[in-house]
Amino acid sequence: MLTELHIENLGVIEQLDLVLGAGLTALTGETGAGKTMLVEAIELLVGGRADTTIIRHGADEARVDGRFIDADGVERVLSRVIPTSGRSRAYVDGRLATVTSLAETAAHMVDLHGQHAHQSLLSVATQRAALDQFGGVDLSPLREARARLTEIDAALAALGGDERVRAREIDLLKFQVEELDAADIVDPDEDVDLDAEESVLADAVAHREAGALAYESLGGESGARDAIGAALAAIDGRRPYLEIASRLHEVVAEVDDLVAALRDTADGIDESPDRLEEVRLRRQLLVDLRRKYGDTLADVMAFHAETEDRLRELESYEQRAAELDAERVAALDAEKQAAKVVGKQRRAAAPRLAEQVEAHLRELAMPNAAIAVEVGEHANDDPGDRVQFLLAANPGAPVLPLTRVASGGELARAMLALRLVLSASVGDGNGADTLVFDEVDAGIGGEAAQAVGAALAGLAQHHQVLVVTHLAQVAAAADAQVSVSKKVVKGATFAAAKRLSDDERVDELARMLSGSTSESALQHARELLR
Repeated sequence: MLTELHIENLGVIEQLDLVLGAGLTALTGETGAGKTMLVEAIELLVGGRADTTIIRHGADEARVDGRFIDADGVERVLSRVIPTSGRSRAYVDGRLATVTSLAETAAHMVDLHGQHAHQSLLSVATQRAALDQFGGVDLSPLREARARLTEIDAALAALGGDERVRAREIDLLKFQVEELDAADIVDPDEDVDLDAEESVLADAVAHREAGALAYESLGGESGARDAIGAALAAIDGRRPYLEIASRLHEVVAEVDDLVAALRDTADGIDESPDRLEEVRLRRQLLVDLRRKYGDTLADVMAFHAETEDRLRELESYEQRAAELDAERVAALDAEKQAAKVVGKQRRAAAPRLAEQVEAHLRELAMPNAAIAVEVGEHANDDPGDRVQFLLAANPGAPVLPLTRVASGGELARAMLALRLVLSASVGDGNGADTLVFDEVDAGIGGEAAQAVGAALAGLAQHHQVLVVTHLAQVAAAADAQVSVSKKVVKGATFAAAKRLSDDERVDELARMLSGSTSESALQHARELLR
């Protein structure tokens, strides 16, 4: 629901703030006062074309902001800025956005009916959805069947339908699997271990010499072991040195362990050129495999497993392809059967929908209008996905798609009639939250005007409805009324909008009825409101 509208420098509007409520709101005022500018402003919010000619004379840019609240209480703010030069800018919740994303955000918020292009019910997809809604068409079996077909086709495509392409892929996969099988990688940390081993083997002689020197320094004759032993012998058993002697015993034991470890380590270093070459070749092989198949050996091992699976799948292609083909035949048959049911339901509902829309149009001062709902491009199209609403407004005229109807008033009334039928068929719930009607009362009056007002009021039970009207009968049916007026100050025109109180509504309706606020006009206005 549109709760607040802010406009700056748009046409005759210098600045305007309008707070709107639920139900039906009538926008009234003298011709040229700026009512249509309010509709233009809303159209800009839903992605309408921005024309610099709508910018107020002397201003650098025009701006429109709209605050919307959905049924769950979630608030959205849409904005549009049109500069005198350069491209227009769009904002969604204060963030810069493209006009396309603005339109997508507003798609389920606002629907404009009249001389404007932003009417969701003009699209084939929405007209199809409207027919399905009216006819209670169950699309779930057809959707499931189509999803299954898509899934099978994707599986066939992934399997490889071209024999030559499949043969080339099999050859490549075989080479890769054989190469990885020969490498026999079982440890993802093998390259780390080999790096450590190569470091030892590459410098084995120096490692052994360093170990021998360290051994001699600690355990050789006149080495550290003998010096520590002599020190211990000198003080051992003497009371002043008991604690120091105890610590020296520990040092001697630790040095003995180090001497043994040095000897064993030096003896264990194998000076093996053959093993060194073997390690280097293995490391290079692992580097090559990582370069081709993964950043780490774990990645290479995972690629190996995936490649084996894909190779098995392709080598069993004939069997798998036959299985998928059989599944596709069954799925195609299920899709055809589901499509036939949907097409039958749509064709059965189409004339009933057209009849009910025509009945409403007769009440809306279009007694000779003819409505047709076309399902499919050909009579036997299943499921008839191309749904199109056709209208002939005058006797003898051919029915044409709604998009080609010239009169904004006739189109608006056709949309109103369709909305009324759809609302009655399901108690509403679908469509935009806010409906805007402009020119819906063009060329009518009397009882027809009252019928239009009653129809709009009925629609407002399920939607927020805004209507631009010149007819008191339509305005009187509204829950609220906003008067748009203009004044000229020092040669400049300024427009203003005001939500009217009950007494002010009487005065405004009297003006709409007779152009004056005479007692008889006021009395008539009160009767209309009652």
